[in-house]
Amino acid sequence: MPSTTAHSSCRATVRICGLLLASSSLACQTGSGPRAYDVIRRLPHDTGAFTQGLVYSDGRLFESTGRLGRSQVREVALETGRVLAATSLAPDRFGEGLALLDGRLYQLTWKTEVAYIYDAETLAPLDSFRYDGEGWGLATDGTSLIMSNGTATLRFRDPATFEVVRELTVRDGSSPLTMVNELEYVRGELFANVYPSDWLVRIDPASGEVREWIDLSDLLPSSDRTRDTDVLNGIAFDESTGHLFVTGKLWPALFEIRLHSPASDDIAGTP
Repeated sequence: MPSTTAHSSCRATVRICGLLLASSSLACQTGSGPRAYDVIRRLPHDTGAFTQGLVYSDGRLFESTGRLGRSQVREVALETGRVLAATSLAPDRFGEGLALLDGRLYQLTWKTEVAYIYDAETLAPLDSFRYDGEGWGLATDGTSLIMSNGTATLRFRDPATFEVVRELTVRDGSSPLTMVNELEYVRGELFANVYPSDWLVRIDPASGEVREWIDLSDLLPSSDRTRDTDVLNGIAFDESTGHLFVTGKLWPALFEIRLHSPASDDIAGTP
């Protein structure tokens, strides 16, 4: 999706608050109420990384970065933010969502309608698939690859052929929710960034219903934001702790957070 600035998050917050207030089951909080999360730790993040996808598995952190001429798939040291290994895309490819399944990393591109597959051990390219339309976020439920494209429709794809096997409309109440971006499958639910904002949503992958809005607009302090700092994007789940790793495009930090909203018990479970 196109680059924005931190200021666009304010516009998105107004839009999202309108959606929230229109639903009797949800309330809009923009920093005035209690946080829905605890920060476990703050970790370094490359401010040159236009984060489009984030994956954590068995102590390894993978990241997909965007922008023409600068897009990569990377393995990043969690504690230091140092890039341990990287494979660059062609200069005319804009990297997008990232998912790990059966030892392979799948990476979308924005407008070039191609997904790339890499060996997760070496980041060596293995294969590619074509698809129609834009590529935004990507996740996996262990069977299918789940892809967003900026609309309210999520597509479940066969990882062997990249063919669509199911479509799902994301809805907030009775209204379709567009601009669904980076995705993460977490113990039977989908988490998604809503572009261009610093909000997450929890989605029922069976019905498409939005179960919860999570406001992360105060996660990165204003003192750490510059004119280049962009919106929240990037969600990775640590199965061993039940915590999330989240960051944003060009952010100086990656955060490990623990949700403590009423619904979070199903997510965090018992480490």
